Amino acid sequence: MPKILIVGGGYAGFYTAWKLEKWLRKGEAEVTIVDPLPYMTYQPFLPEVAAGSIEPRHAVVALRRHLKKTNVVTAKVTNVDHATKTATITPEVGDAWTMEYDQVVMTAGAVSRTFPIPGVADEAIGLKTIEEAAAIRDKLLTNFAKASNLPAGPERDRLLTVVVVGGGFAGIEVFAELRSFASDLLKNYPGLTVDDTHFHLIEAMGRIMPEVSLETSHWVLKNLAERQAIVHLDTQLQSAVGGKIELSTGDSFESDLIVWTAGVMANPMVRNTDFPLEQRGRITVKPDLRIVDGETVVPDAWACGDVAATPDLTGKGVGGFCVPNAQHAVRMGKQLAKNIVASLRGEAVTDYRHENLGAVAGLGLNVGVFQSGKIAVKGFPAWIAHRGYHGLAMPSFERKFRVVGGWWNNLWLGRDIVSLDNRERPRAAFEEFASRPKPAGEAAPVAAAPEVGTPAGEPGPVYANPADEKGAAAETETVAPAAK
Repeated sequence: MPKILIVGGGYAGFYTAWKLEKWLRKGEAEVTIVDPLPYMTYQPFLPEVAAGSIEPRHAVVALRRHLKKTNVVTAKVTNVDHATKTATITPEVGDAWTMEYDQVVMTAGAVSRTFPIPGVADEAIGLKTIEEAAAIRDKLLTNFAKASNLPAGPERDRLLTVVVVGGGFAGIEVFAELRSFASDLLKNYPGLTVDDTHFHLIEAMGRIMPEVSLETSHWVLKNLAERQAIVHLDTQLQSAVGGKIELSTGDSFESDLIVWTAGVMANPMVRNTDFPLEQRGRITVKPDLRIVDGETVVPDAWACGDVAATPDLTGKGVGGFCVPNAQHAVRMGKQLAKNIVASLRGEAVTDYRHENLGAVAGLGLNVGVFQSGKIAVKGFPAWIAHRGYHGLAMPSFERKFRVVGGWWNNLWLGRDIVSLDNRERPRAAFEEFASRPKPAGEAAPVAAAPEVGTPAGEPGPVYANPADEKGAAAETETVAPAAK
């Protein structure tokens, strides 16, 4: 039985495996998907996760739950040697092993692309994973709670200043969603006003959202300005050391939340393969998604999604290639599954061709934009279109139900404003009060007796050492009569 190895469980990898399960006959091939994460992230929902409109777990799709016929391996593929048709699988725990395959599908996706700007690597956070989106939400909520206890001044301004770097779709969406979230939070903090919050987006180009018309992008800028969200065009971030933002325009201010959305790049793991790469580090493929070395097709090797330089047959792609977005990755995965099945059965494969359906973005509750050709819709109708499109595009009925159910609950109950920022150190509370063995030879300290006359019902520690509780109980029996 032929063995098919899928490297990466993102959009393209998940949909390839999902459709192979549907179209392969029983016993026709054995499919294995390898990814360090046990789930696929629906990335268009990350801005709403960051703004508390969608629960983090609802924006991901569990691979093991929805890929019933596929071998799911939670590990990294650290090397692919197609000459010998072997891949090195490295788990988080345990020794690496070598896996043999007959056909390989490279869908390792993309990672955040950054520049060597001082402070960015230490202070900023990306928006490519569900963990990052959830952390942004918790950070904003925690900062509001801290700022509410401070008087007006530099420290409060720092906590309530949000900076987003990058004016593409992801940057604008998370920027607008966070602005909406912050404005909504103010009703819970009567000591703060909208003037106390500061939102800055930094874009090196002279416009935002190149996927929409210039007129539509101007409307977005106007809408953001009305909500007191500042967009710095033709501006570069020069430093973020210690959270101090320094811009090429000379402006400077401090921020405790810096979100980086200024570009992505192909997963660097492709450099550990013997597949041909183009200048941007992507695998070169033909329109039918077979890997190609110059004009020569590499047998039994496929690639698609963000990790592949796929020719755009419509002629509308940047540089002649399909842009790295979810719309293409999903459809590529479906087409790739069809082509693999066709190749196994000795049938002809089909080129991938997809006309862009348009662009839709959510800009916070009840605000959005939609662009399809010359047709542009703005405001509430576009927001409904945004939620309708992505609600339908979310894979599986189970995931759709969870996401739409969350939207419905928020409509009546509002967004949850509880921060779980402390989950970054979940053992902190336990460690603070945990009893530890005394060093050898050290005498145990003698507990001081409670003062006579202490008011009855005086509160004690929230968490107590069980051994101490017994001692305290014995002392209480002795002292209580005298106190009485």
